[in-house]
Amino acid sequence: MSTLTGKRVAFLATDGFEDSELTSPWGALADAGAEVVMVAPASDPISGKNGHEQSVDITSAEADAGTFDALVLPGGVVNADHLRLDADAVRFTRDFFAQHKPVAAICHAAWILAEADVLGGRKLTSYPSLRTDLVNAGAVWEDAEVIVDAGLVSSRTPDDLPAFNAKVIEEIEEGPHAAQTV
Repeated sequence: MSTLTGKRVAFLATDGFEDSELTSPWGALADAGAEVVMVAPASDPISGKNGHEQSVDITSAEADAGTFDALVLPGGVVNADHLRLDADAVRFTRDFFAQHKPVAAICHAAWILAEADVLGGRKLTSYPSLRTDLVNAGAVWEDAEVIVDAGLVSSRTPDDLPAFNAKVIEEIEEGPHAAQTV
């Protein structure tokens, strides 16, 4: 039996995502047995910055964190900037923290965490240019390959994907974390 059989994982993105930051964790989680579901602000297929097309399963307005075991947030400057302006995407993200469920963010995806106001005192990493934004949102920022803080997994760039994917799987296996709160 695969380690994530029976787990349902949401990926939240829109046009402009960093292709490998969606496809690599998507493949790793699917290979581990998880049901992976694409959530986006609109129902039309989305395109990565390097051309990967991804069909959308459900819109952020329709999505309910209660029906998922975890959330993965791929990076990409345009993707992250547009998602943090989508009130439904922000609500959906915040709900995972309120329900103590694992959340994983790589690269620029941490911007939506700042918008969701879930970073107070949380330790994380991101693409280096986000450091000031995340610190101003209350985070403790470090330059590291991967950081795990009570169910919150974060990494900097596509170079960190092997470590990121391994920690995401580990956190989903562990399930809810009492310290994963808003």
